Amino acid sequence: MQLFLVLFFLLGIPSVAPEFHSLKAFYTGSSQVPNFPEFVAVGLFDEVQIVHYDSHTRRFVPKHDLLKKFSEGDPTQWNIFTQVLKGHQQWFRANMEILKQRFNQTQGVHVFQNMYGCEWDDETGELDGYNQYGFDGEDFISLDLKTETWIAPVRQAVFTKHQWDKDKARLAGHKKDLLHVCPDWLKKFVKFGGSSLMRKDLPSVSLLQKTPSSPVTCHATGFYPDRADLFWQRDEEELHEEVVRGETLPNHDGSFQMSVDLDLSGVRDEDWGRYSCVFHLAGGQEVLTPLDRHAIRTNWRHGFPSAAVVSAVVALLVLTGCFIGLIVWKRNWKGFRATNTSEASSSSGEDPAVKRGSSEEQSILKTSAENQESKEAPVTESDEPRGKRND
Repeated sequence: MQLFLVLFFLLGIPSVAPEFHSLKAFYTGSSQVPNFPEFVAVGLFDEVQIVHYDSHTRRFVPKHDLLKKFSEGDPTQWNIFTQVLKGHQQWFRANMEILKQRFNQTQGVHVFQNMYGCEWDDETGELDGYNQYGFDGEDFISLDLKTETWIAPVRQAVFTKHQWDKDKARLAGHKKDLLHVCPDWLKKFVKFGGSSLMRKDLPSVSLLQKTPSSPVTCHATGFYPDRADLFWQRDEEELHEEVVRGETLPNHDGSFQMSVDLDLSGVRDEDWGRYSCVFHLAGGQEVLTPLDRHAIRTNWRHGFPSAAVVSAVVALLVLTGCFIGLIVWKRNWKGFRATNTSEASSSSGEDPAVKRGSSEEQSILKTSAENQESKEAPVTESDEPRGKRND
């Protein structure tokens, strides 16, 4: 954690309205996960990723403009952090093998994770910290700051708990880091830095529909940060049925987009005015978009093709008809001929005016790591790690 805290002193955020802030480091070790690095470390401030490392690139990389600007003066300054995380990578690999033996699951896909960080409410002053480990999506062991002991929710972690509980000095160090050192750096980060991490951009919201029988999609794009919610409501009450939520996706400019669909097949036309789409951004800002038939962007209007579609279809039909007529005319026209009077006086009595030729049939064929001296070894007999402390 110390690694990320060093960065946070150099950056910071100006004062804003009271809200909840967090500083987190996530470490993930994996085994036999296709197309995924065996080790990944990320650092987040207020849920926005600011640093990254993985075993494929083997480089500590700033992921936000402020961190990138900080490194411009000395491009080699991230090298020490890279070396620290390479050590973490080896530690996670070794302990992954030990965990697989403990759980008697030596084959298949496995994931070993650690979350370390602190939270601060700048209105109430409330602080909290956490140091938690998980294996294959289940809790393995976690630190209880109040009792200064480790909690082992599964029997495979009991041995680790006993070993770590014996080291009182390290328990005290973790408590100091999580409830004092980390929050102090978090507060400096909030107070002194640039505004870009704390900017709040509201989205443009559109109502979309493919056909009259399709759900109506409320699409919000261009918002920042990604801590936002988008939902449909009826009579100011949020809907949970007949609603399908999409994922939050990044835009090329660093902003985000998301969508939510509403099935209106059972809604009467006169009840449309009761519905609206609500976008809520972290911090309380909202954008309300009433369900208005005339505001829906679509190629269809009231069950009939739009004028643009009708015009295109008519034009296509006219061109096709002209093309067919041209082909038929060229195949049957032989020019004008003078009338043969001898035919007119034929004894057979036939009408010689026009002889019909045989007709031809026509056919047309039609896409955070921190600067740790040594990382925790939750599954080994060695002492509990010192890597999270500012020793």
